[in-house]
Amino acid sequence: MGASTENSAYKITKNPWDFSRVPGGSSGGSAAAVAADMAIYSLGSDTGGSIRQPASFCGVVGLKPTYGRVSRYGLIAMASSLDQIGPITKTVEDAALVLNEIAGYDPCDSTCVDKESPDYTSFLKPIIKGAKIGVPKEFFGEGVDLQVAEAIKKAISRLESLGAKIIEISLPRTKEAISVYYLIMPSEVSANLSRYDGIRFGSSRDKFGPEVKRRIMLGTYALSAGYYDAYYLKAAKVRTLISQEFKGAFKKVDVIVGPVSPVLPFKIGERVDNPLQMYLADILTVPVNLAGLPGISIPCGLVSGLPVGLQIIADHWQEGKIFNVAYAYEQNFPFREKPKL
Repeated sequence: MGASTENSAYKITKNPWDFSRVPGGSSGGSAAAVAADMAIYSLGSDTGGSIRQPASFCGVVGLKPTYGRVSRYGLIAMASSLDQIGPITKTVEDAALVLNEIAGYDPCDSTCVDKESPDYTSFLKPIIKGAKIGVPKEFFGEGVDLQVAEAIKKAISRLESLGAKIIEISLPRTKEAISVYYLIMPSEVSANLSRYDGIRFGSSRDKFGPEVKRRIMLGTYALSAGYYDAYYLKAAKVRTLISQEFKGAFKKVDVIVGPVSPVLPFKIGERVDNPLQMYLADILTVPVNLAGLPGISIPCGLVSGLPVGLQIIADHWQEGKIFNVAYAYEQNFPFREKPKL
């Protein structure tokens, strides 16, 4: 668990671009493997950004589908109302090809929606003339590294040069999303991992590291008698407001764009003893999970030799719009840099 893959039971994962830095998390191994040419594609599980953030840090493509689009049968649940499986690939086309194979209804997953999936490759068109692209001012607020912000603004200008209409929007509840997420997610972690009680699965809980234990304790506290209404219930209500805010935005725009991570890949060990600083790395990704929306990270440039990801978000079941904008950007402004392994 966490935004750095330093908490894995299998030791620390390193970023292929710089072995002294983290690959993002928590699907950091999945992103690092693709970036290092160890695999053509991989799967990640995105609870609060765990596909998109490592994809951004490792300079690859990472798609979080709409909640319920892909079956989670076989996944060890972290937070059941947030988790979603998606592809990490080298190109946008590969992401569409993999999603074609994994999307669809599965009766083994009660949250999987019985809704027909289109052929996602049909949306891979290099033209986005007239597309309405929303840019939330809150995505460039306090805590966003100036170099990251500049790289993303350059990417947005490139989209405008392709004929897209850039519209400034506001998502004021973005600032509350991280607080809401870090109440809902640990609460669900606490409930889901309670099965590892040392009886039914032997000594498996001995593998829990400090971050996993921290989240279990946070969640157990938030769900305890006398605190449930003050914490979990209140967070659930604000979550609804965040979803409604996105709904309102998508009445005006086709997609929303911004940074994936507020910072560049940080050094291994730099944040591991500061949980709050680590949690803030998720500030731009968790709103998408809270609302159950699809989102993608595509590489849009290098800053100080490290990759930066552009995040593209769409309304529920509108992965096609994401693929169109992402593919048009990739084809017109290809990212050809590779880590020097």
